[in-house]
This record gives sequence, structure tokens and C-alpha cells, in this order.
Amino acid sequence: MKEYFICIKCGKVKYRSKSRHYKLDESQNSGMTMNTEKIAQEIIDAADFSRIAHIHHSRKLTGRVRFHDKKTPYIVHPIWCAMTILTETTLQESVRLNGYLALMWHDVLEDTSISLPTFADDAVKELVNSMTFSSFEEETMRLWEKSPIVRLLKLYDKTSNLLDASHLSKEKWSRYTDFTKRLIEDVHNNYGDLNIVKIAQSITVSRKSE
Repeated sequence: MKEYFICIKCGKVKYRSKSRHYKLDESQNSGMTMNTEKIAQEIIDAADFSRIAHIHHSRKLTGRVRFHDKKTPYIVHPIWCAMTILTETTLQESVRLNGYLALMWHDVLEDTSISLPTFADDAVKELVNSMTFSSFEEETMRLWEKSPIVRLLKLYDKTSNLLDASHLSKEKWSRYTDFTKRLIEDVHNNYGDLNIVKIAQSITVSRKSE
């Protein structure tokens, strides 16, 4: 089935296959099997929407690039997060498939002037909304009220940010890593020894004296 829509970039009427809905069920395995071709195309569509959102609809011109070097395309960040969760073969497929879409679009509401795509499922929209906060301070206080899967997705976000956080002062680095360490423990308790847990643990180390 195809869904017709107005392209936010060129204004032309286009179409795409409707996104598959992956029911979130953290209590048991859904038994679904990935449709490789469909998922591959969905990755391309999701990344393209994120690219358009952050390049053409960013609230700030600087929002098109990563802060640390002012030249790396911002899209690198959500793509890294989304692709990393897809490598987590010990996670239920429903968590991986809804999770990678939420991660691909997790900064759209916060950093751009457009809404989530019309072809996004309600489960994915709910995850993105739950990941959106007005400030880091609000996030550090309210994230623990959210569901385990939201905290899981936030660990991918924070770990990616730490990978290019050389610009942070010692104080900000300490605050950020302290928060991330809490996330690591929480995710490990809920989901086990995931790849993202190992990556985050290797990054969240104290800086050497400068």
C-alpha cells in the first residue's frame, strides 16, 4: 500500500510505502521476522526525512552541523544512534525497529520547525515525544519517570554526543558523564550487556589533568 504526501522539500506530490507498525511489547518476544528489503528501504526514507528536517528546517543555521567542529553534518548523529541499535541482536525486534526510527528522528521536534513525518507510526511518535525535553536540566530530572525503552534510547543519544564532546569543559564533561553512567546502569539492569553499554562504559572515563 502506498501513501501520497506533499514533499516538504520540493512541494511536489510523492508517494511511499506505508511504514510497518511494530507493536512495543517488552514482556515477550513478538516472534516477528525482519523483512530485509523493506527495512533497508525504510532506513533510507527515515534518514532522508531527518536530513531534510535538519538541513532545511533547523531552528538555527548552526543546527545543520555538529557543534564540536561546525562542519560535520548533524545527520551523522541520528544515523549513528539508529544504526547502532539495529546491531543489538539480543534486543527484541520490536524494540530495535521502533527504536531506530525514534532515534533517527529524536531531535526533529526539539531542533527543527517541522513535525514528525505523516508515515510515522503512533508508537514511534510516542517514543520521540517522550525523548524530547526543553533542557538538559529537565532531562536529568524527568527521564527517570519515563519507560525503560525511552531510557535505553537516550543512552544511544548520550553516547553519540560523548564521542565528539572534546569541546566540553571539565565541569560539563563531568555532569554529562555522571548522567550517562546512571543511564548505563539502568539500561544494563533492564536489557543486559548490550553493545551500547560496552561503548558507553569505555567513553565515560574521567579526563586526565590538562
